Amino acid sequence: MTNLSVNINKIATLRNARGGDRPNVIQFALDCERFGANGITIHPRPDERHITRADAVKLSQVILTELNIEGYPDERFMDLVAECKPKQATLVPDPPHVLTSNAGWDLEENSAFLTPIISRLKKMKIRVSLFVGTDLKQIGLAASLGADCIELYTGPYAEANLDDREKIMEAYTKAANLGISLGLAINAGHDLNSENLAFFKSKIPSLAEVSIGHALIADALYLGIEKTILVYKSALKD
Repeated sequence: MTNLSVNINKIATLRNARGGDRPNVIQFALDCERFGANGITIHPRPDERHITRADAVKLSQVILTELNIEGYPDERFMDLVAECKPKQATLVPDPPHVLTSNAGWDLEENSAFLTPIISRLKKMKIRVSLFVGTDLKQIGLAASLGADCIELYTGPYAEANLDDREKIMEAYTKAANLGISLGLAINAGHDLNSENLAFFKSKIPSLAEVSIGHALIADALYLGIEKTILVYKSALKD
């Protein structure tokens, strides 16, 4: 079964809007684990508009499943990862000021930048995932750079009309199959939700992990987090 990693950035956003510690980010993460999440994802930003450095450190001390820290791999990010030692680091190309990740790496252009970073992370025994699109050349480069996984950027799939999803999924399926043949684990994320997740999974049965935050937290406002996690995990069943 594909693992569900819950991105809890939005819980931190809600807390920060009022100050104090309500909702409690750490307790929420632990509850997600208790309700069946296979991991917790965070994407701390330099301005700490949601997850803070202190949150990341605390989470690294208590998460029992898998902590995945996403971010642009500048020295600030690398220092945080070195302190927290997450099981997975997902490297994204967006600069720190942008609202959300909206494109994959151009790995040819950034190979010289990423090669020593990937080496540093692997020396720390941290699994390395690169955020990429479906271009097959990029998949091949991810493997050659030494990444362990790729996270497929699913924005184009999520934005497509229902009638177009079958065609769009062809690119994702080809990318996933190539990645698997090259020894990469296949993750996915960006705007996946309870309505489009099952179809995506059905086309990539070997999908290792999805990281979902915004839609999942929005659904939890209506359903509660326990039931929401069950809904998403049900969509990921083979």
